[in-house]
Amino acid sequence: MDMTWVTDRIAVGGGIWNDENMEELVRGGVTHIINMQIEFDDRPLAEPYPVKVLNNPTDDDFMPKPPALFQAGVDFALEALDQPKSKIYIHCAAGVHRAPMMTLAIMRVLGWSLQDAKNLIQDLRYVVDFAECYVESVENFMKVYESANTNRRLAH
Repeated sequence: MDMTWVTDRIAVGGGIWNDENMEELVRGGVTHIINMQIEFDDRPLAEPYPVKVLNNPTDDDFMPKPPALFQAGVDFALEALDQPKSKIYIHCAAGVHRAPMMTLAIMRVLGWSLQDAKNLIQDLRYVVDFAECYVESVENFMKVYESANTNRRLAH
């Protein structure tokens, strides 16, 4: 499998594509998958295994991405990380653009600074290429996310 662990519970990489790779992921402890690729839906491959899949198809078109795209992945990841033994695999087709973009958003929500998260992901997975518009999309999502959470806290 073409995957890189960026934390002890979050990995990023390329497509799963077949049953052997899905089986390898599950054997490796992966319990949750965020599929960012538009090219292939992992859900049928995952059916025989105790793994949850979020299909979040995203075109790798170097266009800005909406906050809702990130919100779906962040909500799924945070719910998974609430379970002490869960591990998340975030992937697209090659693990170069879309999956690192989502990984960056999740790490930002977990409290990482933009630069620290980018550096860690790129240092561990050298093929990552953070397209400027994707990083800007993550930061735009963070403004929306932080504003919504501030408003929730003020309401209570």
